[in-house]
Amino acid sequence: MNNQLEQVLKKQQQQQHAPQEGEIENVIQLVGFMVGDEEFAVPILGIQEIIKPIEYTRAPKTPPYVLGVFNLRGSVLPLIDLRMKFGLSKSKENEDTRYMVIKHNDEVAGFVIDRLTQATRIKESAIDPAPETLNDEQNLIYGVGKQKDKLISILNVEALLKRDF
Repeated sequence: MNNQLEQVLKKQQQQQHAPQEGEIENVIQLVGFMVGDEEFAVPILGIQEIIKPIEYTRAPKTPPYVLGVFNLRGSVLPLIDLRMKFGLSKSKENEDTRYMVIKHNDEVAGFVIDRLTQATRIKESAIDPAPETLNDEQNLIYGVGKQKDKLISILNVEALLKRDF
């Protein structure tokens, strides 16, 4: 019994001293999804939940990309079509369409996405800032994540939720 305790303590000490300065690298967990032919991602911590499409009510005097509002367990949230916000044509819902409910501080909204792809982890060093040509006044793109075989545009959750309507 005493021998097992010593082994556990030794293992804990090794784990505490194992990482050297500079060896620890931050990893961001992201949820990937498709809008049109492009893959985007948002940090997993910004996602409240992902649901199948539900009924929504059109809201008057809002931009075309704001489809309306929907009721999620007593909370009325705006519903934004990312295809239309990104300048793409609206598409019909299908079995892959989802509402991604995103939250940052007190702001919450639902975003229509074409389909989920995968959860992924990207090291911060593999994320480049958005190219200056993409830096419009809204700053929707946080950065571009580089993976082995593809690039993923990482969206800025705070900018997505900023109300311009």
